[in-house]
Amino acid sequence: MTPSTDHSTVHILRHGQSAFNAVFDQTGRDPLLFDAKLTPMGEAQAAAAADGVRRLAPELVVTSPLTRAVQTALLVAGGLDVPIVVEPLHREHLGNSCDIGRPPRALAGDFPGLDFGHLPETWWYSGEPDERGVPVEPEDVLRERVAAFTDWVEHRPERSILVVGHAVFFSRLGHPNMHNAELREWRVPASV
Repeated sequence: MTPSTDHSTVHILRHGQSAFNAVFDQTGRDPLLFDAKLTPMGEAQAAAAADGVRRLAPELVVTSPLTRAVQTALLVAGGLDVPIVVEPLHREHLGNSCDIGRPPRALAGDFPGLDFGHLPETWWYSGEPDERGVPVEPEDVLRERVAAFTDWVEHRPERSILVVGHAVFFSRLGHPNMHNAELREWRVPASV
């Protein structure tokens, strides 16, 4: 069977600077900030990325449920008449405190315009915690999520999709070293 060449155009956007990033980039230590929010700099980065997103004219914006990604998605999609879907498959690899999420009800309280009702109560990895209290997600679990998300995107009907997410997850999609609020095109691998 020949792979289809009729795929959507998918762009990925890393979230703006989070409170976790601001500390970790300076110290190299986990500041134990769970589900970190954007800093004022992160908000400015997302606002600056909005022009590029508008030019792409996405038919769908997909965001990770982590707060920094949701905030970024709302900032870059502001003024666009486009649905925003919350999808936990592309949440960040859980390796630090900021990658531990919050229950759907808490997220819905902060972001009432978005639907979190399809999320399980604990939608992030919840294995045995390390000495910091952080349950580090095994690499094989992350690989399975990357494959499942790739399949999910490939089967979407939209022709232009923006995915707002995270550095480590995006590196597994073939886009390493993304800066905060950096936008790239992702060539979704075709099924064979």
